[in-house]
Amino acid sequence: MADELRHVNLDSRQIRVLAHPLRSRLLAELRVGGTATATRLAEVLRTNTGATSYHLRQLADVGLVEEDTASGHGRERWWRSAHDVSSWEREDFRGDPDAVAAADWLTSDFARSLAERVQDWLNAAPAEPVAWRTAADFSDYLLRLDPAQLTAMTAELDAVVERWRGTEPGADARPVLLYVYPVPLPEGKS
Repeated sequence: MADELRHVNLDSRQIRVLAHPLRSRLLAELRVGGTATATRLAEVLRTNTGATSYHLRQLADVGLVEEDTASGHGRERWWRSAHDVSSWEREDFRGDPDAVAAADWLTSDFARSLAERVQDWLNAAPAEPVAWRTAADFSDYLLRLDPAQLTAMTAELDAVVERWRGTEPGADARPVLLYVYPVPLPEGKS
């Protein structure tokens, strides 16, 4: 059975700190790759250790990452994500234009990252086992819903994902990214 997810609903300070290209990548790497030193993160993200250390401290100052004292040896500082999931509601930042801009940047950055991950999969797919190529799916749906229906549908999808997250993985299991990003089309767009 999977552990309980550690979740944070970002406040205005956290979202402003996270809305930085290196910081968002550092947090993502700690979540996917696990506990790491600034040196290892700098290697993985192809940056320098000084920048990595600085931005890790910025993330720590707002509680998004924390030092993992159990992993360190000597002077090494090991870092881990303080949460498994970050979320935010753009409306929570109404009246704070910097936080709104940060929320919008993060959403755009995640969408860009999704496109990169899809392209990475498409590039790697020919060498992947048939079972994985068949299991990977790309779907889009166009529904006509009101805001309450969209909220209810998203909650149902979240519940389905949580149910599957709680199952015991099989022997050939590997991390799978599943993005659920329902967005209404702006009026007049099709």
